[in-house]
Amino acid sequence: MSEQRRFMVSSRSIRDGYASFNGELHHHMARVLRLRPGDELLLVDEQGRSHQGVIDQITQEWTAVRLTVTREAAPPSISPAITIVQGLPRGEKIDLVLQKGTELGVNGFSLFRADRSVPRLTGDKLQSRLERWERIVFEAARQSERFDLPQVVWIPSARDAAENVKADLKLLLWERGTSVHLRETLAALPRPASIAIAIGPEGGFAPDEFQAFSDQGFIPVTLGKRILRTETAALAMTAIVQYIWGDI
Repeated sequence: MSEQRRFMVSSRSIRDGYASFNGELHHHMARVLRLRPGDELLLVDEQGRSHQGVIDQITQEWTAVRLTVTREAAPPSISPAITIVQGLPRGEKIDLVLQKGTELGVNGFSLFRADRSVPRLTGDKLQSRLERWERIVFEAARQSERFDLPQVVWIPSARDAAENVKADLKLLLWERGTSVHLRETLAALPRPASIAIAIGPEGGFAPDEFQAFSDQGFIPVTLGKRILRTETAALAMTAIVQYIWGDI
């Protein structure tokens, strides 16, 4: 028996015992995978519910799946809920943070324009970029077979990010101004329910940004002697936290 295909879908596409969709997902099913009526699928929505179903119709424009069994979301992971608070870096580096962070189990990404961020996103350009980021997260969740979908939020500034991101434990990666190692900090604390990890863009945080995060209870930590690229730092911090307190 062949392995059942699994797809991430929006709960908005599900109604009256059927799931229907067009666009990229329809194209992937019909043109790339060449699925046909009668093929069995497993659909997972952003709320973590899983839906077993059978393809009922495939037309030129859309696919309809008849749902046979729906199961509620699985129990929460033992991992703390992780939010990456990331100063926007140059180019497509943020794509890597979103993709690999999703694979590693990050629950949310709060992206902001730091003083040292080169990109300046506003209006239609910002909206287009947000849509791109959401597609990256969606595809990474599908590929890694996650049963939930991380949120991607845009925040205008570091100060706004510091004030608005809530978590039981708040960490700030500050490589040049502290000797407090991440390992020592985590070893002294009980497992929190949620963690926010703030990371600057290339060049790190400006002094007033560091102060804004510190004023909101973020603890400055270092990963050691090596200075990591901003995208590497985000993934390294996530992997370490998941290893110590999570499900890696």
